[in-house]
Amino acid sequence: MKISKTTRRMLIMLGAMVLLVAALALGKALEIRRLIAAIPKPQPQTVSTIEARRLPWQPQLRAVGTLTAVRGADLASEVAGLVRSVHFRSGQDVRAGALLVQLNADADVAQLRALEAAARQAATALERDRAQLAVQAVSQAQVDAGKDSLDAARAQVAQQAAMVAKKSIRAPFAGRLGIASPQPGQYVNAGATLVTLQTLDPIRAEFMLPQQQLAGLAVGQTVTLAVDAHAQHDYKGRITAINPKVDAATRNVLVEATVANPERRLLPGMFAEVRIDVGATEQRLTLPQAAITYNPYGSTVFVVERASAQAGAAAGSAPAASVASVASGASTASSGLVGGGSAEALAVRQVFVETGPTRGDQIAIVKGLEAGQQVVTSGQIKLKSGTPVVVDNRVQPADAAHPTPQEN
Repeated sequence: MKISKTTRRMLIMLGAMVLLVAALALGKALEIRRLIAAIPKPQPQTVSTIEARRLPWQPQLRAVGTLTAVRGADLASEVAGLVRSVHFRSGQDVRAGALLVQLNADADVAQLRALEAAARQAATALERDRAQLAVQAVSQAQVDAGKDSLDAARAQVAQQAAMVAKKSIRAPFAGRLGIASPQPGQYVNAGATLVTLQTLDPIRAEFMLPQQQLAGLAVGQTVTLAVDAHAQHDYKGRITAINPKVDAATRNVLVEATVANPERRLLPGMFAEVRIDVGATEQRLTLPQAAITYNPYGSTVFVVERASAQAGAAAGSAPAASVASVASGASTASSGLVGGGSAEALAVRQVFVETGPTRGDQIAIVKGLEAGQQVVTSGQIKLKSGTPVVVDNRVQPADAAHPTPQEN
């Protein structure tokens, strides 16, 4: 078949266009490759790490309670009167029966003396009538009337003596007094609080626990208390009572513990963190709480591995051996830098974990990690899986089971 000149010319033009497009595409691809190669590689991020390790954990029940005095009262006068004298200082420890406040009782004492005199007179009259009755000088009715008069007089004396005693306000039990409010010359009304009195040793802690935790409670069980005011000290006590009724609204039960307080540091009204040991000690995989990052999908940690291990994992090889090797390598760098210079490059892998209970600065890991893995404890904000890292363990976040505040 003979091809015409026009067709041949069109074929040549079409071939030239294909070659031109191919040349342009090749040039564009080379340019894109060059641009990709020119993109700077991400710089390693500096992080601190810690080895996930198993530590002993004591299962505990925790609650927040309120401290109350075993015996406490706001002392008040039963009667109104003018304060004559105050016999205590603010914050003083007093014995039971100690005189605290004396009200003016002059008129009452005078009335008592008059009534005592009348009672003595009635007693004398009764004695005379009984002597005369023996010689039939008076009737039995007169003697009986004299006896009734004596009883009435003595009752009036007792009543007035009680009134005089009410003018002396005394401590009903031993304890520590609060701030003194009455002053000599001040008029106080009946029922007005004069001072508070609290027995501080021992002291009582009341707290609530859910009904499902009742199985772990028993009277006599040891409890540990901590208060913010004395955060460096723990106080030991024992459960003394468990309420036999569960609160219908909250399904909680009230528990009472008594705690020795010989130094009087614990005061009524304080909040206290209550811990109760239950069961045997367990070994739990433990990390600092700072190692956990939270997002809407769950809790995660960043595990440090050798970059070659991650590449092998991406290619389908098992990274377990590499993880173990980086664990030993990173642990040797606890005092300096790892992952830069001549050392093999390190990278991180984000792992989802299931967390358990917390204590102090620590948190237990239930699932997702193995003991010995190196976990990032600071610097997570700029990390994602595959990010190269440099380990600097010169500064570590808090990792204490029972931290105490540092005072400047």
